[in-house]
Amino acid sequence: QHAAPEEVQGAACCAPTGEFTAAARGKIPGVTGIILAGGASSRMGSNKALLPYRGGRFIEAIYRLLDRLFAEVLVVTNTPEQYRFLPCRKVPDLFPGMGALAGLHAGLRESAGPWIFAVACDMPYLDGELIRRLFAAGGGGDAVVPESGGGPEPLHAFYGKRCLPFMEEALREGKRRIVSFYDRVEVNRVPAAEVALLDPRFDSFRNVNTPAEYYRLRGAERGEAITGMWGNAAVSSPASGSWGG
Repeated sequence: QHAAPEEVQGAACCAPTGEFTAAARGKIPGVTGIILAGGASSRMGSNKALLPYRGGRFIEAIYRLLDRLFAEVLVVTNTPEQYRFLPCRKVPDLFPGMGALAGLHAGLRESAGPWIFAVACDMPYLDGELIRRLFAAGGGGDAVVPESGGGPEPLHAFYGKRCLPFMEEALREGKRRIVSFYDRVEVNRVPAAEVALLDPRFDSFRNVNTPAEYYRLRGAERGEAITGMWGNAAVSSPASGSWGG
């Protein structure tokens, strides 16, 4: 079952077309960038979004990249006072305590455009070119989700307004995982082999969870060898419900 076009007016406007046009070199039309900043950061011991990174804070680097790609950027957070330094709207969860899916739902509901591109606040290797290519590869549907060797990457993905009723339905059923509503909408999956053409190691999907991972990241930023920097450290799957926390 898929959402009927009339359920969400304008959701198809500016949908991914499957064409990589010259216009894609500017800001991607009809899409709001969403940063999910609502996790507890329990393994890090402090708010990851506010850790020093590239001359500012972690979330600032992510904001700057999304701001280059999209006309609107939102931060989904229940503690907006912590992010006053970001010149964008901050919106709260409507389903507190329900993790990443609740964050996506809030961001999509509040977005000005018919689509969102969503990421967590602790993903240091986002690649603007890959994000553009994913949008161009969309070819319709209700969501555009890349895959890596581990499967779908739902926290580096595009979602259209037609997903809203099904996200909410899943949340009311007590489901927290982002992928829990995928069988109710049309998901356009971008195969890992296509993603690997631009990001062979799938670094775009990695996040930072522990102090050890953070210090390895800072070491790499100072010019130390990046190869193998992640070692055997755990990297959370976005589908698990952990989002920037």
